Amino acid sequence: MQGTEKIILRFVDGKMMKGFVSDLKLAEDHLFIEDETRQQLKVRLKELKAIFFVKRFEGNPSYQEKKIFAGTHPTMKRVLVMFKDGENITGFIDGAIPWKKGFFLETMQEKGFYLLPVDQDSNNQKILVVATAVRDVAMIDP
Repeated sequence: MQGTEKIILRFVDGKMMKGFVSDLKLAEDHLFIEDETRQQLKVRLKELKAIFFVKRFEGNPSYQEKKIFAGTHPTMKRVLVMFKDGENITGFIDGAIPWKKGFFLETMQEKGFYLLPVDQDSNNQKILVVATAVRDVAMIDP
């Protein structure tokens, strides 16, 4: 398989795991990744909160990530994602919103959606948010 993208898996129970992935596809209830030792693992989707696609595993502990929206693009929507565990993240969704207004995210057809970070200098390149871990999503007007 030999994954090419660095990822950090965040689980709903608070655990984290570093690994690699190529061509990530969300299956019915699982996905396949490689851990740091390049061993292939099957991960249950319902155990995940989000998958962070990162530039480096170490990140930069002294860097203060920006949380404020700056600029916009006509196809990007500004959103605040509120997880069931109380954590909130802000970012952009590119293109159409992957759910219908008034519907619960858990019942949406897609298993998750991609969020682009507000801070382009962040270690995060994109975030795959798992729908079952989300309490609510708020659209933020520019």
